[in-house]
Amino acid sequence: MNNSAAKFDPAMAVPNKSQEGLKFIPFDTPPIRLTGFAFHEPGKTLRRFPLTEELPYGVYVQAYHTSGGRLDFRSNTRRLWIRVKLHESSHADHMPDTGGCGFDLYIGEPGKAAMLGGSRSKAGSDEYTSPLHTFELSGKMENYTINMPLYSGVLSLEIGIDENAEILPPAPFASEKPIIVYGTSITQGGCASRPGMAYPAILSRYFNQPVLNYGFSGSGRGEPIVAEHLAMIENPAAFILDYEPNAQAEGIRETLETFIGILRKKNPETPIFVMSSVRLNREIPISGSPAIQAPRQAASARFQQGLIRRMRKAGDNNLYFINGGKISGKDWHEFSVDGIHQTDLGFYFIANGLKKILKKVL
Repeated sequence: MNNSAAKFDPAMAVPNKSQEGLKFIPFDTPPIRLTGFAFHEPGKTLRRFPLTEELPYGVYVQAYHTSGGRLDFRSNTRRLWIRVKLHESSHADHMPDTGGCGFDLYIGEPGKAAMLGGSRSKAGSDEYTSPLHTFELSGKMENYTINMPLYSGVLSLEIGIDENAEILPPAPFASEKPIIVYGTSITQGGCASRPGMAYPAILSRYFNQPVLNYGFSGSGRGEPIVAEHLAMIENPAAFILDYEPNAQAEGIRETLETFIGILRKKNPETPIFVMSSVRLNREIPISGSPAIQAPRQAASARFQQGLIRRMRKAGDNNLYFINGGKISGKDWHEFSVDGIHQTDLGFYFIANGLKKILKKVL
């Protein structure tokens, strides 16, 4: 018996619409604006870091993942599609494919953009063509943003618009200076339902400036070579270090001061925010209550806060500590898929907590 919901609800099925009358344009065709790839060279495969084996293996491989990548442009098209060939079709048993290997679409001016829809593909597809919405657009000249997959690499990508439609430059950023976020799978966007719900992407919409996502699942461990690469990025607005969930308390104690020092050497005035780990559900059986942080995690947060205080007293006034254990509020335990990785709601709370803090400094 076929019990699939798509049998009864067409909206649950992968769209099967006609591509007739569309023209497909390579993603790097001017005036489409590509952000999220500080080291990208035109004509080369998209990577978040350069192609160098000096990097830790997990970072080297996952640098192909396009988390934080986005395309911006204006168009008067009534249809927006994508045609993509991926390195691999990301699939996880606790994360929707629409986040791992899908794209989503926003419409509107900065500060007023609204999500319209996203790509759909059959499970396991590493090559697909898909509309980004299920209804006809207005045909007026509108500002569009397309967010790229969180856990897949992109080998080729084209944007489909009506044959008679134009593409014009997008609304400008309020600042071209990127906010650089380094961390773990949580930073990368696990397990958001779509790319635009990873917390760095939410921050990018809020501040209307590039937010570069350097989250690496299981591999955000604070190695000096990673700090050296991040320090190469020109003219950063801020760094956010959110890697405790991978490094653990011991790794943070061993790496954090050195990591900050490498960033600071090339960026003497750039604000650096250190965020301790968000709450993880495994703490509850240890502490006995979601209202109480487990002793080990609380001690690690105190260490990070103490280090920042000491470095500030030594003269570095552009260092800031963020208590990740408090950022999601009292209902934090409701916000994950598996006790670690966040739902869209979890990312929304993290982003809102961060933007209040960043806004005071930036």
